[in-house]
Amino acid sequence: MVRILDLFCGAGGASLGYVRAGWEVVGVDLNPMPRYPMPFKQGDALAVLRQLLDGESVSFSGHVLGLHHFDAIHASPPCQSYSVTRHSHSIEYPRLIEPLRELLIETTLPYVIENVVGAPLHDPLTLCGTMFGLTAKDTRDGTLLELRRHRLFESNVELPPLECKHEHAVGGVYGGGSSRRSSTRDWEKGRPGRGGYTPVKAVRENLMGIYTMTSRELSEAIPPAYTEYVGRQLAEAIA
Repeated sequence: MVRILDLFCGAGGASLGYVRAGWEVVGVDLNPMPRYPMPFKQGDALAVLRQLLDGESVSFSGHVLGLHHFDAIHASPPCQSYSVTRHSHSIEYPRLIEPLRELLIETTLPYVIENVVGAPLHDPLTLCGTMFGLTAKDTRDGTLLELRRHRLFESNVELPPLECKHEHAVGGVYGGGSSRRSSTRDWEKGRPGRGGYTPVKAVRENLMGIYTMTSRELSEAIPPAYTEYVGRQLAEAIA
């Protein structure tokens, strides 16, 4: 079985997708992640990667592994400094993509860097929930909602592009969204509003395909369908 290291793994949305694609996954995150379902190391992701590059072994929930035990690396560094909301707060978030990329190249392994639209990724693949049929019915009135959640994926392995299929009202999965949605009549008339509608958690879980996270963890997660697709491309490239 192929094994991938998931840096900045959060509660495991990306990891779950790689598992579905046939990978064994271990994760690293700066924060404790009690609901992360795979072997885990709490620590600074870049520091752990440097340890592995220096030839050291690292313990992931008792699984002691070196760089040679991995077939690929995925990384989702903090996105706040690249997000369209970066001007709405005064907090200085780190910009980690450039130093991260240098380390990933040094490993010589297949790698993936995931981030938001606007991040300085090289020739990235854009993925959207509509590419994978990620929809759910709103519990308020049965309206079919779709997950868009555009995310960018840079890789040193070719990732074939897919096409968005924006057809329905949008269900957002993020913190601070509005609980008000433009009416079905507005949508049918081509006036879907400016977005931002956040349905109840059960609907958000159905949109994401994740049922084990808190609302905050869910809002920060990558839909597993995205990394299942990416993971299959990585596995084919390795094979």
